[in-house]
Amino acid sequence: MAAPARRIAAAICTYERYDLLPGAIDSALAQSLPHSDYQVIVVDNSPDPERSAREAAAFAHHDILIWHHEPRPGLSNARNVAARLASAPLIAYLDDDARADAVWLENIVGCFDQFGPAVQVVGGRIRPWWGAPRPAWLADEMLGDITVIDHGPERRLLREGEWVAGANIAFRIPALQAAGWFDTSLGRTGSGASLLSAEETALTDRIRTLGGQVAYDPLAAVDHWVDPERLTQRWFRRRAAWQAVSDYLRDPTARLAQRDKSWAAVKGFLLQCNPADRTLRGLALEKDGSAEFRWQVSAVYNAVNALLAGLDERDDL
Repeated sequence: MAAPARRIAAAICTYERYDLLPGAIDSALAQSLPHSDYQVIVVDNSPDPERSAREAAAFAHHDILIWHHEPRPGLSNARNVAARLASAPLIAYLDDDARADAVWLENIVGCFDQFGPAVQVVGGRIRPWWGAPRPAWLADEMLGDITVIDHGPERRLLREGEWVAGANIAFRIPALQAAGWFDTSLGRTGSGASLLSAEETALTDRIRTLGGQVAYDPLAAVDHWVDPERLTQRWFRRRAAWQAVSDYLRDPTARLAQRDKSWAAVKGFLLQCNPADRTLRGLALEKDGSAEFRWQVSAVYNAVNALLAGLDERDDL
């Protein structure tokens, strides 16, 4: 006799994060929902299948957990694999370096139930789990770059311009399929040499185009590890450059239309620098203040966007 379908699947996609992964799994296994209502799916993209099997053995006694070693690399592909493995109509994604509150899945399911079929995506609060003290130059407005999400205390539909993040996001699986799944040309691959992203944003945009709505539930919350390596100005500048590439791939027409505006913004930033720094050096110098640093990171983003769109400066005759 076939096992009854679950209400929701919790998916954790991972790549060689065996130090942090067990904590994420434990938090997903300790949910307030009855075990009969949910399952946990681990998709391990790590290159060594034997190591993966050894790590999986530690969780073999959990009958609600599926561990799948996926040889094809890429976070977007791993998320698609997890959705196809799920025996539930809903799937919630948790990063391998995150810890879910015990009522995480209960509130995601409740949010879908409350708003009904029109809501096809639900995201929750993402709190920072600091691996090192927060730098003084890191303004609140930049916390989204390290995947900190807080849209307030109420369960509600998202407004235009608001977004949810892949560290804590859930979908109706039929909506995923109708929108063409996660785009495997976007998203991280391997160990992080590339910071290509925006795959969940692109998918959410397609779902919205098809008529689906996105909701937010603050009680569907997780803590997300902020690696000390990310708490450097170098990393934020790199993150901005890759975000520009990701956004261009996601919507090249819109980014092309911003070319002149982006280039003007870069020149505006450089003109306020010391004359000797009005080169690429001005985009790389360490900044003391948070406002200065935000402006520099914005200039890095705009510079990459302008270069991707094509520049054509001429000297005045």
